[in-house]
Amino acid sequence: MAKPINSTETMLQAGNGRQGKPAIVALAGSPNVGKSSVFNALTGLSQHVGNWAGKTVEQKTGFSRYKGHLLQIVDLPGTYSLSANSPEEQIARDYIIKERPDVVVIVANAASLERTLYLLAETLELPAPVVVAVNMMDVAAGQGMHVETHVLQAALGVPVTAMTAAHGEGVPELLDAIEGLLAGRFHYMPARPELGPDLELLVAQIEGLIGEEAPAPYPRRWLALKLLEGDKQVTDLLRTRLPGERWRAAEVILHQHEDAVLGIAGARYEWIGRMIRAAVRRPRAGAISLTERLDRVATHAYAGPATLLGLLGLVFWLIYRVSQPLVGLLEGAVSASASLLRVALAGAPPWLSGLLAEGVLGGVGTVLSLLPLLALFFAAIAFLEDVGYLARGAFVADRFMHRLGLHGKSFLPLFLGFGCNVPAVLGARILDSKRDRLLTTLLVPLVPCAGRMGVLVFITGALFGARGPLVILGLLALDLVVIGLSGTLFRRLLFRGESPAFVMELPLYHLPNWRTIGIHTWQRLVEFVQRAGTVILLLSVMVWALAALPSGAIGQSYLAAIGRGLAPLGGLMGLDWRMMVALLASIVAKEQSIATLAVLTAGSGAPLVAVLPQLLSPAAGLAFLVVQMLFVPCIGTLTAIRHETGSWRWTALSVTYLAVLSFGVGIGVYQAARLFGLGA
Repeated sequence: MAKPINSTETMLQAGNGRQGKPAIVALAGSPNVGKSSVFNALTGLSQHVGNWAGKTVEQKTGFSRYKGHLLQIVDLPGTYSLSANSPEEQIARDYIIKERPDVVVIVANAASLERTLYLLAETLELPAPVVVAVNMMDVAAGQGMHVETHVLQAALGVPVTAMTAAHGEGVPELLDAIEGLLAGRFHYMPARPELGPDLELLVAQIEGLIGEEAPAPYPRRWLALKLLEGDKQVTDLLRTRLPGERWRAAEVILHQHEDAVLGIAGARYEWIGRMIRAAVRRPRAGAISLTERLDRVATHAYAGPATLLGLLGLVFWLIYRVSQPLVGLLEGAVSASASLLRVALAGAPPWLSGLLAEGVLGGVGTVLSLLPLLALFFAAIAFLEDVGYLARGAFVADRFMHRLGLHGKSFLPLFLGFGCNVPAVLGARILDSKRDRLLTTLLVPLVPCAGRMGVLVFITGALFGARGPLVILGLLALDLVVIGLSGTLFRRLLFRGESPAFVMELPLYHLPNWRTIGIHTWQRLVEFVQRAGTVILLLSVMVWALAALPSGAIGQSYLAAIGRGLAPLGGLMGLDWRMMVALLASIVAKEQSIATLAVLTAGSGAPLVAVLPQLLSPAAGLAFLVVQMLFVPCIGTLTAIRHETGSWRWTALSVTYLAVLSFGVGIGVYQAARLFGLGA
C-alpha cells in the first residue's frame, strides 16, 4: 500500500533513487469519473491546493511513496479531450506535452467507457507512458455492467487497473502499474488509434508539409492531427512557423478536407468500440437502471423543480439553522475574549485597547464566525456533486435561469447567497467557463445575505410595523428584477460574443465518498482562512482606525467626516450623515449598520427602534432599505471576489457598479415615494 507523506519538506528531501527527484504522475480524466477520489486515495492530506500560473483554474499536487519510488501526483483539470477549447483543456495538454510527466494516469468511468476513453485515444498520440485506471467499478456493477480489465489491457497494450477509489479499492494495483512502468517491468506497446487509409494519407501529407519546422516539444503527427481538427492554437502556431509556400499548401489541403475533424472523431470512437467490445458485459436489453428510475423524478418537468426546491430548502436550513448555535458560540467567545483583552489592557493607551480588541480581534472574529457556515456550505456542495445530483439541479434550473441571462449551474451559488455572499462567490467556481464564473460572481452581491436581511427586517419593522412583511416582499421582488436586468447588462456590455451553450453530462448516481467530501471541505476552509482572513483583518483595522481617529469619538471621526461629505448625496434620498455613515460601516459587516446607528443615536436615551421613525420618513426609509439591499457587500465578499476573479479590476468594477446602482435606485425610489405622498 502507498504511504502518503504528510510533510512537503520531507517529501522533497526523501528522494526515490532518481537523483533525489520525485517521479511525476499526472492524473487526467473527464469530469464525473471520480478523479478526485483517486487523487485523495493516493495522497491523503499531503496535498497542496493553488492555482495554475496565470490561471484561475485550481491546481492540486500531492505526494506518495511506493516501493522506493517517491511519486509527485499532479491532478490535471477535468477535460474531455486535449483540444484547447477551454482553460482546463489547454492546461492539461500543455502539461502533458511540455512538462513530460513520467506517467500519465487516465482515469475512466467504468459505467461509461465509450465516452471517457476518448481522452485516452488522444493521449496515446503523445510520448508520455499511460496507465488506465478504470474507476467506479461499483457503480458499473450497480448498472448491471462488468468490465474485464485484463481483456482491455491486452487490447490496449498499456497497463489497465480496476478501481473503486471511493472505498480505497484498487489503489495498490494502480500504484503497482505505475511502479511497473517506472521500473521498466511492463512491456509497453500501446495500440494507438488507426484512422483508416484515407485519413492516414491525409495526416502523412500534413506531416510532410510541417517537416523539420515542427516546434519542440510537439510531436509532428499530433500537430498534423490538431491542424486537421481545426485547433486554433496549433493553427496559429504553425502559421507563424511554416514557410509561406508550405503553409499555403497546407491551407489548400485543410480547405479541401474541412470534414476531416468528423472523420478523425469517428475513427477514434470506432477504435474505442473495438477496444472495449470484448471487455464489457452489459445488462440485458430493456433493464431499467437506478439512475433512470431516479431521473424520472429528478429531471421531470414538474417534479424536477419541486425536488430541486425541496433539496435546496433542506440545504438552506441545514447551513443557516444548524450552523447558528456554533456561530453564536464563536461570536460569544470572540466577544468574551475582547472583554478580557480590554481588562488586561486597562492601563494601556485607549487606542491600543481599541485596536487590538475591536480592530484585530474583531477582524479575526469575523473570519472565525463564518467557519461553521462555510464548512456546511462546502460539505453540502461536495455531497450534491459527489452523489451526482448537482448536474440534475443545474439541468432543471437552467430553463429558469436563462430568463435572467444566467447559466443553470449559477442557480445554486445565487440561492446560497441568501445565507452569506462569501460562500456564494466561492461556490461560483463550480461553473465550467470563465464567463459564467465572472457573471455569477458579479451578480452574487445583489442577493441579500442573512446579515443584510436582518438589517432590512429590523428597519422595516421599526418604520412600517404590520406592513413590514409586504415591504420585504416588495424589496425582494425589486431585487429579482435588478438581478435580471444586471445580468442582461453585463452580458451585453462585458461578455459580447461569448454565449457558450449549456452542455452538461448527467453522471450516474452513486453513494457519496465521505473521505473526499471531508478533504474537500477541509481544503476550502484552510484556503479561506489563509487567503481571505489576512485581508479581512487588514481592512477591519483600517475601518476601525477611520472610526476612532482623531479623537476616539465616532461623531468627530474621519468616518463621520466622510459621512458628512456624502451628506449632499444622502439629501437626494432624505438621508442625513448618520445614515450615510451606517451604510459605510456595513462594508465591514452588514449588521454593523444597526450597531453604528445605535452608537450615533445613543445620546437620545431612547432605543433605536423608537429613534428610527424620527430619523427617516417613510420615503427616506424605503430609499435606505433599497440602498442597503443593493449596496457594496462586506469585506469578506470583496475579498472572495478578488480571490476568485484574480483581479482588482473586476473587484473595483463590482464596487463601482453596486455603489452607482444602489444610490441611483435609492434616489429613484425616494422621489417616486414622495410623489405618492409618503412624505419627505
